[in-house]
Amino acid sequence: MSGFLSDEEFNLFRNVIYAESGITFSSANRSILDSRLKERVREKGLNSVQEYYRLITSNREEMKSLLDSVTTNLTRFFRNQPHFDAFENYVIPHLVEQKKVTLDKKIRIWSAGCSTGEEPYTIAMILKDILPMGFDFEIMASDISLKSLMVGQQGFYPESRVTGIPEKYLSRFFVKVDNGYQVKDELKSRIRFDYHNLKHAATTRNLDVVFCRNVLIYFDEAAQLEVVNHFWDAMAPKSYLYIGHSESLFGLNTKFEFLKTDWACLYQKNI
Repeated sequence: MSGFLSDEEFNLFRNVIYAESGITFSSANRSILDSRLKERVREKGLNSVQEYYRLITSNREEMKSLLDSVTTNLTRFFRNQPHFDAFENYVIPHLVEQKKVTLDKKIRIWSAGCSTGEEPYTIAMILKDILPMGFDFEIMASDISLKSLMVGQQGFYPESRVTGIPEKYLSRFFVKVDNGYQVKDELKSRIRFDYHNLKHAATTRNLDVVFCRNVLIYFDEAAQLEVVNHFWDAMAPKSYLYIGHSESLFGLNTKFEFLKTDWACLYQKNI
């Protein structure tokens, strides 16, 4: 195989990846797709990208492996602290007050594009710390990367990855082991890790909070709108949506309302 995809090959793979996942590759990030494809072709022992294209279009598992390889999984515990300050000081208190009225004392959260699990574990630590007696929570954590989900399910993180976790949480929810930290079962058992392609609708309903941060940037406007509408359908009235601090729903024809708190900006399904 040659060192670079031809324009025709690039368009072929770009189109099938978009159709499968909504992830958009432009000429600006073409080199990422090129290097990932060369890697997959080599790993599968194939002679050309054309052979690999035939494989992914006939084999669902290999298509999943390709989508896994082209996604970026950069994350950390308590990433963008103001988001979690707003979660602790605004979102949860408001949800608790609402649920006292409805007598439904469970808070349901989806961490969409959860990568290797730092975000859902951060959410779980805060909830274990601040939820009043009698309240419960469940967290669904999903990603298109099976490798990342396996890391999250295992709940082991090298020492370099736990920087940023407040000591009160680190000592309470983690066990120090060789070369790192293991999440305790009391926290791990509260999170359900599951594969989900955001191009498809969620089967879950009545979610109180959806975190989908630094994911929409990989989609074009049409795919962004599709994903955001899926969230709307899955969310409960008076629920909250978090997207990345550099992302915005402005210009998209959505029903979410922009919400500015003292700590961070987010969106609300305000019906």
